[in-house]
Amino acid sequence: MASNSATKDRKIHLICTFLFISISIIHVSCFEYVVGGDRGKGWLKPDGSETETYNEWAEQHRFHIGDTIRFKYSKDSVLVVDSEDYGNCNGTRPVAKFEDGNTVFEFDRSGFFFFISGKPGHCEAGQKMIIRVMVQSGVQHPPARSPSPSPSPLAHGPDTARDGGDGSVIDSWGPGPGPAVNSTVMLSVTSYLMTLFLGVVIVLYLF
Repeated sequence: MASNSATKDRKIHLICTFLFISISIIHVSCFEYVVGGDRGKGWLKPDGSETETYNEWAEQHRFHIGDTIRFKYSKDSVLVVDSEDYGNCNGTRPVAKFEDGNTVFEFDRSGFFFFISGKPGHCEAGQKMIIRVMVQSGVQHPPARSPSPSPSPLAHGPDTARDGGDGSVIDSWGPGPGPAVNSTVMLSVTSYLMTLFLGVVIVLYLF
């Protein structure tokens, strides 16, 4: 009887371990993006030497629910605002405000997120960004970057918010390029499927 109990406990332990590994792999499939990317300067007021705006950087990525972005800055802040306050660079009524210098923001829904600097004059100088989070929340992420320049507003199909370049927000942001799976994503998907397969084999073998 004791032997059967020990065997049962061992089976339960193996199943719990399998489930933990599966959940961990799914969590790893979420990505973290550092705002500014290859710019290497973080979240700061543009000085004219940048090769791309924050929105051009954001358009080169496809964000999904569960992904995070990291803002690195000093003596500044990150404000999450609505589309109207984004267009007017109004930081007096933010949805959320961060001032820790190393802010990690997680996307908990699909749709558009609007970010501006809370420091006077910075938003007007271009320290602001719109991020679109895709509806699907699967593990497949498109390529991280595209070498092509950011298209003009007329090149996009109807969707919702996009920065008009003059402080306004226009309703013109199309779906962009179709999704493609990079090697990192393929590895994540393959690892998950392999773990799932091994888990099924273990369960069938034990029971």
